[in-house]
Amino acid sequence: MDKRLTIAIDGYSSSGKSTFAKEIAKELGYIYIDSGAMYRAATLYFIRKGLVTRDMADIQGIADAMKEISIEFAYNQDSGEYETYLNSENVEKEIRGPDVSAHVSAISKISEVRTQLVELQKQTGTDRGIVMDGRDIGTTVFPDADLKIFMTASADIRAKRRYDELKSKGFDASLEEIRNNIIARDITDENRDISPLRRADDAVVLDNSRMTIAGQMEWVRKLIEEKLNDS
Repeated sequence: MDKRLTIAIDGYSSSGKSTFAKEIAKELGYIYIDSGAMYRAATLYFIRKGLVTRDMADIQGIADAMKEISIEFAYNQDSGEYETYLNSENVEKEIRGPDVSAHVSAISKISEVRTQLVELQKQTGTDRGIVMDGRDIGTTVFPDADLKIFMTASADIRAKRRYDELKSKGFDASLEEIRNNIIARDITDENRDISPLRRADDAVVLDNSRMTIAGQMEWVRKLIEEKLNDS
């Protein structure tokens, strides 16, 4: 019988989790779920509703609005990528912009938001053969995952990656502002009360500061082979 794994990938902002997870899912023929995109899509919805501004967030309004949100992923044959749909609208590009990035960590701290999205994530992983990346996948969403990886890289390298990504998508970007945002986001993610960013005790650490995606795939293939061969 073909054994299929649940693979959880956690780590810091802009550490390359999504790119890495997508490559693993593509190679194995697994389903890929970007948990961070769920929080970004919810954040975009709240911004559009006027519930989040630079100076404030309407917590009660956000909690009430959660019932209005539907988030799905669809595979784009042309791009070869999974794209995020918010209430049936493709928002893949918009959720990657700096405005959403500036607010998503604060939104993810709200208990009503996190509780509902974590439950949705758990439901998507009922069947094995899934790769999901985020910040609490191995600790909260899939604590029994077959393989857990915790990714990290230096703040400077992560900022440059994010800067290059935004520029390639046509966004104006400041490298210094992005670096400051990443550092602030790390602090927020590590210190939130609900599902803080933590390395699971049984997670394997991958510091990809000096690694190409090809090098990362060579590294992970050995781990996957070991898990698949476990009796």
